[in-house]
Amino acid sequence: MLLRGFVLLLPLLVVACAPLPAGRGSGALWQPSPNFDPRRPNYVILHQTTNDNVAKALATLTDSARKVSAHYLIGRDGTVLQLVDEAARAWHAGESWWGGSTDLNSASIGIELDNTGDEPFAEPQIVALLALLDDLRTRYRIPPANYLAHGDVAPARKVDPSRLFPWRRLAAQGFGLWCETPAAAAPAGVDAMLGLRALGYDVTSPAAARAAFRRHFLAQDADGELIPSEQALLHCLLNTRREAPAAPPSSLAE
Repeated sequence: MLLRGFVLLLPLLVVACAPLPAGRGSGALWQPSPNFDPRRPNYVILHQTTNDNVAKALATLTDSARKVSAHYLIGRDGTVLQLVDEAARAWHAGESWWGGSTDLNSASIGIELDNTGDEPFAEPQIVALLALLDDLRTRYRIPPANYLAHGDVAPARKVDPSRLFPWRRLAAQGFGLWCETPAAAAPAGVDAMLGLRALGYDVTSPAAARAAFRRHFLAQDADGELIPSEQALLHCLLNTRREAPAAPPSSLAE
């Protein structure tokens, strides 16, 4: 009789010991709804590999011991390799901050461009990147201001892509902000650090934030306080972001 009772109880014990299915809260009754869709990334973070060939970069990005990845890797010849499903969280931004967001990995698509950091970005590579960005924009409605550099979201740790990256060309296609220089003078008394923070930068390290700003928008590697012409550029970018048109409709159902 005791054995029979144990046999009847065994399935309940197995269920009790089974791991909770991924994404299910403990103690909640599962009542599935059909009204949902995949989480939509809201940023694109661009990187450079600092490698001299794509094979080395691919080995790093697929090595389980290195714990670094990206959704896409684009070679100098324009070959586009997808390494992580867009619905999954790739490990590319690391400790990051932008506009108050502290986990860019969970909200972004990471794209690695094979480049040493000391060379111009190859034309076939940029053409392939623009096509990929257009596809991502169409499907996810990523706002123009949300195409960023790794160095933008982690200015104290990273400097990629280098000052040689063609941000102006991307912005002309709607991928990122841009203002031509010289820009109209900023209002008197503008606080540069508040402006950089308003744009999105983590200003915990002021020098790193200024350097990241100059690298992205002036193609310069330089330090020091922002001079009036740079403050004017910052003011113009803030206005441009406010006036930026909405991204195109997404193909994801809502």
